[in-house]
This record gives sequence, structure tokens and C-alpha cells, in this order.
Amino acid sequence: MSEEKDQDALAAEWASALEESGDDDAAAEAAAMMGGDSGADKGGADDGGADDDALAAEWAAALASEEEVSIHKEKTQNALASQSTDAMFKDLTDEARAPRPDGTKRDLDFILDIPLDVSAELGRTKLLINELLQLGQGSVIELNKLAGEPLEIYVNGKLVARGEAVVINEKFGVRLTDIISPIERVKQLA
Repeated sequence: MSEEKDQDALAAEWASALEESGDDDAAAEAAAMMGGDSGADKGGADDGGADDDALAAEWAAALASEEEVSIHKEKTQNALASQSTDAMFKDLTDEARAPRPDGTKRDLDFILDIPLDVSAELGRTKLLINELLQLGQGSVIELNKLAGEPLEIYVNGKLVARGEAVVINEKFGVRLTDIISPIERVKQLA
């Protein structure tokens, strides 16, 4: 029963706030949902009618403030949109393809000093966290590659070649046996 009174009081607050804002249709709808009583009549009957009116006024002020902020943001966005223009860039394709006037070739030496990360992969596998935690010294992990299959050589994470493992001066190395063609590289991206 107390819950029903709370709901009625809340409905009365909303109805009175709607009446104050001048939205007669919404106020009539709220009154109809409360059983035909108008929010002002019911709000005056409660003991905390003044508190309800203050709360309704507070809600109305907050909603009005929020509406003003959203209108201001919209006006600002519209003003910025009207000020912006599409960027126009000069097409440099023909200039890049044109031969140099002095007949020299383009110098690409500046890219020769760019560092690359080269790695050779023996194989891969997937482990559960439980299996990983159980690994210890002397444990064996089975990989997806068969014995004798070539290693894969990656440059910056992209497969570029295949080869076989060799030992040179007590260090491992890879002898390249197959360079990946650009067509194969594109197929691996898909």
C-alpha cells in the first residue's frame, strides 16, 4: 500500500511539473494514468505537498538546463560545420613520375638505414594456461611442424622466405631455400 502511495506521489510530481511547463497534453495523460485526478489536486492532499512542488521545480529546472546545454552544443556544431571546407591537395603523381631535369636517378639511400626485425620460426603450438604452468626444465613442447620442414623467416612480422637451419661458427643461422613471391604474400593476408 505504501508503495502505491509513493507511485501516486511521483506521478503527481510529474503531472504538476508538466502543467508548469505548459505541456497540457502530457499533463492530461499523466492525470489519466493516475486515475483521472489532476496532479495539482493530488499534490495538495499529501502532507509533503510543498516538498513535492520544490522537487518538481528542481526537476523542471534541471531538464531546462540540460535542454539549453544541448541546444548550445548543436548551435556550436552547426557553426563549426559551416566554417569548415573540404581540403584540396595538389596531385603530385605526374611530378613524381616525370624524369629529373638533370638526368640523375632518385636517391633511395636514405631507406637503407631503416632497422628491420628479422626472425626465424621453427614452429608453433597452442597451450592452455594450465599446461604452461606445468612446464619445467626438460619438458617437451610439440610443435606443428614436421622434422625436415623448412623454417619460416619473418621480416617485421611478415613472411618473406623459408630456409633450413645451419650452424656457423657455433651460432645458428638460416640458409634461404625459398623467397616468397609478392602474389603468395597477398594470399597470406586474406
